[in-house]
Order: sequence, then C-alpha cells, then structure tokens
Amino acid sequence: MHLKYKIQGGNFSKAGFASSEVKKILRQLSIEPKTIKRLVVALYEGEVNIVAHAYNGLITVDIDTEKVTVTLKDNGPGIPDIDKAMEQGYSTASAAVREMGFGAGMGLPNMKKNTDEMTIKSVVNEGTEVIFINYI
Repeated sequence: MHLKYKIQGGNFSKAGFASSEVKKILRQLSIEPKTIKRLVVALYEGEVNIVAHAYNGLITVDIDTEKVTVTLKDNGPGIPDIDKAMEQGYSTASAAVREMGFGAGMGLPNMKKNTDEMTIKSVVNEGTEVIFINYI
C-alpha cells in the first residue's frame, strides 16, 4: 500500500492529519498497537517538523507485510548540523513556533527513539529528507 500526503509549511491547523490517517489505516490492517503507537509518534514529530520549519513537504508511507517505510521530504532551510539537531532540547524553531507549544527540540530524538531504522539527508537552503522504517 502506498500513501501520499502533501504538507504545507506553517499550517499548524492541519499538523497531524497524515499521522492520524496512517493510524486509522494501520488499525484496519490489525497491526500491533505498540507498533502503531511508535510509528505514529515518529510520523507526527516529522510532520510537525515540516510544518514548523519548511515551506512545504511530502510524506509517503509504504506498507507491506514486513515493514512500514515512511519518507518525509521537505523544501526548506535544511539542517546545517544533523548531529546537533539530534540532541534533545536543541531547536532552531522560531519564537512564534515556540509560543504555540512546538519547537522544544524533541522532534528528531523522538523520531529516532520510535523507529527501527532512520536516516537523515539534508542540504542547507534546499531541504531535508528523513526516511524511517518500523518492522511489523
């Protein structure tokens, strides 16, 4: 199964739509609840990162009998220092984003914690691609 979700940067009212939809689908497929929870937490964090930091993005979710592969690709400022961005509490979120309750610097660390495999590729002034896999 192949799913696609377009994400608009700055649109916090729709942040979480893709992760909610994927959660419903995984439940319909009778995936183990613990697996669903981990995957949805990681997906939500990635979705919010796109909304908070990028101009726009695309999330693709591929579900097969062994795993779920999620690709989050955005057009945005990129991540200059991925190692630093992986540190809990490190954030480049704007003051406005922080005032809304986002940007605490837990997004990427929470994604890593809730995935079985994760890779990040980023080019400054172009964008970021995060791919993660959760085995089912």
